[in-house]
Order: sequence, then structure tokens, then C-alpha cells
Amino acid sequence: MLKDKIATVFDEPACDKNQAKSEKERKKGCSKPLTPGAAAGGCAFDGAKIALQPITDVAHLVHAPLACEGNSWDNRGAASSGPDLWRTSFTTDLSELDIVMGQGEKKLLKAIREIAARYAPPAIFVYSTCVTALVGDDIEAVCRHATETVGVPVIPINAPGFVGSKNLGNKLAGEALIDHVIGTREVDDAGPTDINILGEFNLSGEFWMVKPLFEKLGIRIRASIPGDARYAEVAAAHTARVNMMVCSTALINLARKMEERWDIPFFEGSFYGITDTSDALRQTARLLVDRGAQGDLIEQTETLIAEEEERAWQRLAPYHDRLAGKRVLLNTGGVKSWSVVSALMEIGMEIVGTSVKKSTPEDKERIKELMKDDPHMFEGMAPRELYAMLADGKADIMLSGGRTQFIALKAKTAWLDINQERHHPYAGYDGMVELVRQIDLAISNPVWAAVREPAPWDHDGNVEGLGLDAATDRQPAMLPIQPDFVAHSRRKFAATTADDLGEC
Repeated sequence: MLKDKIATVFDEPACDKNQAKSEKERKKGCSKPLTPGAAAGGCAFDGAKIALQPITDVAHLVHAPLACEGNSWDNRGAASSGPDLWRTSFTTDLSELDIVMGQGEKKLLKAIREIAARYAPPAIFVYSTCVTALVGDDIEAVCRHATETVGVPVIPINAPGFVGSKNLGNKLAGEALIDHVIGTREVDDAGPTDINILGEFNLSGEFWMVKPLFEKLGIRIRASIPGDARYAEVAAAHTARVNMMVCSTALINLARKMEERWDIPFFEGSFYGITDTSDALRQTARLLVDRGAQGDLIEQTETLIAEEEERAWQRLAPYHDRLAGKRVLLNTGGVKSWSVVSALMEIGMEIVGTSVKKSTPEDKERIKELMKDDPHMFEGMAPRELYAMLADGKADIMLSGGRTQFIALKAKTAWLDINQERHHPYAGYDGMVELVRQIDLAISNPVWAAVREPAPWDHDGNVEGLGLDAATDRQPAMLPIQPDFVAHSRRKFAATTADDLGEC
């Protein structure tokens, strides 16, 4: 039952924040109730699709009216190194007649058969939505029947939007993977240095910035879930030796259940910043050795870290004097609230504020450790307050998502996209260099000096050459139009038009 599944997700043992609550508070769940008809910042369906759509060779079928798929398609800048089926939009496109006549399940089965016949994907993911859940379509029964008849795994993703927030949808997606996908494929090449990376979405190709680091150490990434993943890789993810969590708030339940079911330990790390990237490599190597990896893996890791750090600091040196002391306002959340703080502090930038709206207690503790006695954390800041802070010159640049960029632009302050829609990869050593380069370009852009200058007509008495008259309330002088000039213009236009028509 969906109700029981949601209750299980809310009572997540690996979530310290959840376990700190009383039993009554845990029953209420982690998210605020949504207001029908209001913008809620993402629903459970949206969160489930975000968490699974970057699995690139799967057909993602949304069982819903057209708008659900239209509003969720390609909603993150994830990248693929091969298949692009995930970017093909599939929906049952239910109409009012389908809903009233109860044709939803039949239409779903027909859509599954058409996708299997035309595209032959290794699997089809079927997403329930508010409408189909409310009318009672049993997508799990349809998926079981379809799996038997079409010969392709058809996976039900039971996360209708009304059950909760986007983050809840992330976890329900993890439940679907653990129930129907992971562990369904055995491999004969499992090795002692195989790992999974969970919660990595390969935004703008960030996964490709860190994968070569593991390959240099002989560490194979069995599956990156979901970034640039293949269905077969996810199905065999249970054969890995260690899991690294990049975004624990999204898939912590998946990591915990994989540890319970297949004895795969996990840790949380970050690839933002030089120090955090090095720590992630160290912890991975240490856990693999504890799990039986042979050789001098730890020594090799330290050698690689020393080489990569030296190369990165050499590339960052020209930016240090330009950016040291520059003030940054971070309006983000989650893992970026502390991982990006750590990265920016490494080059001497000053953090004047960081949002912790979506951060866990562990995230907040990391911020306190990094920023000592002055963490500058805020749960949320109204647009008016953000604007006032930037307009008063308390920050040289704001790093945030696209929704708040116009606040910075209105305040005539540099802005850089750090959210999921960004176009530059910032992970790993090379990603850190790219992040600093983009910050420098944004702050140093000459447009800010130009727009902060008073407009020419705002200089008292300086109206020369502007067509303005200081004696007439600084209004433009009206130039009289001569009648003979008008007549000449009309004759010229008529002659030109006649010649053009003649040539045609």
C-alpha cells in the first residue's frame, strides 16, 4: 500500500533529524502539507522523476494527462555519454473521456506495448500521478502483467504528486529501485574495488569530472545512480563493495537498505572543492581496504591526491589575489550549503550568508565547523531582504538558482547559477578551477561598473549633447518639423517604391 510505503519512508532510521523527533512527530511526516492549486516548489511525482530520469537507456512513461509530462520533461541539466532515450517524452495523455470512462489502465497497457515494440528499451519506468492515483488505476498490476507479456521489465513508480514534497518523491524513487531493480541482475566480473555513487545526477557532466580520478586508482564505478546510468548497471549495483552518498537527503533510504540487505557500507561525501574531493577519495580507498581490497590502494590514493592538488592550486593561483576577500552570498540549500562554502573559503573568499532551508542537521554542523563562530546561516530570506542586502553592497556576488537571479540583477550585483540548471560542471579538482573562473568572470564583468554609474541625465547641469534643456525641467527640446521636409520625404518614398516595383 502506498500509505504504508510513505509511512516507512518518513520513519527513516538513517536520518538523524527524523530519529530526533518524537513518535507523534514522526507520524506527521517530514514535509508540510501542500495547498491544492498553489505552487509548492515541486511535488512527489516531480521528485521521483528527477531521481530516475537520468537513467539514460530507460523509457520513462508518465501515466497522466499531458501537462504532467510537459511540466516535468528535461527538468535538470543531466547529461548522457550514450543513450538518449531518456530525453524522449512518453505519456499516456489521458483525456477527460479516458478518466470518466475508466480507460486509464487499458491505455497504459497499450502505451507500454507500443514503447516495447518500437524502442526495445531494457526497461520501462511507469510513473503514477495525482489524477491516475485518485481514479484508482492500479499501475502495479498493469506493470506486472506487462512484464510477463512484453518481455521487458516494467517498473511501477508509485509517487503521485499529492502525497508530499519533491524530497519525498526522491525517496519513493529509491524505494522503487530497491523493490524492483537493484539485485535483479548478477554479474561474473564483480571486483574488490567496485563502488556505487548515489545521489549524483551528472549535472552539466559533473560525474565525468570525477570518474577519471577513480579510474586512475583502479576503482570501478559499478553504478552512478542516477547520473549517466544504464539500467543493467543499476540492476547489478548490489555487487559493489562501497556506496558513496553525494546527496543524502535524496536517497538515504536507498543507501541504508543496501547496507542492510547486501552489507554495503556507505559514507557521505562531496566533490565540491579541493579538500572535499580529496577526502572523498581517501574515504573510498579506506573503506575498500577495510572490505578486503589488496595492494597499496591508500598509498596510491595519497600520491594521486598530492599530484591533483598541486596542479589545481597552480591553476588557481592567478585568481587568489583577485578574489581573496570578495564577499559571497549563497542562496541555496542541501549539500551545497556546506560543500560550496568549503570550496570558496579555500580561495580566501568571505561568506556573508548561506541558506540552510533544505539542509540537514549534519549539513548545519558542517557549516559551523567550517565558519567557526560566525556561520551566517539563515533558514530563508524574503526577496525584499535579499535585494536590500545586495543593494547595500554587503556582497560582491550571489550564488543561487535561476529563480532568484533577477533579484541580484535588479540590485546591480554579479550573479552565478549554482543550481541544477547550471551550464558548467563544478565537481572535482578541474570543476573547482572552473567554478572560480566563472566567479571571477562574473565579478569582473565591466557591466557592473557601468550600470552602477549614475545615468547621464542624472548629473546635475550635465545635459550637453543630450537634447535636454535644464531651464525647462530637463525635458527634451521639441524640434519643429518643416512642411517642405515632409513633402520631400513623401516624394522620395514614392519614387523609391515605384522603382522597386518596376524592378520586380
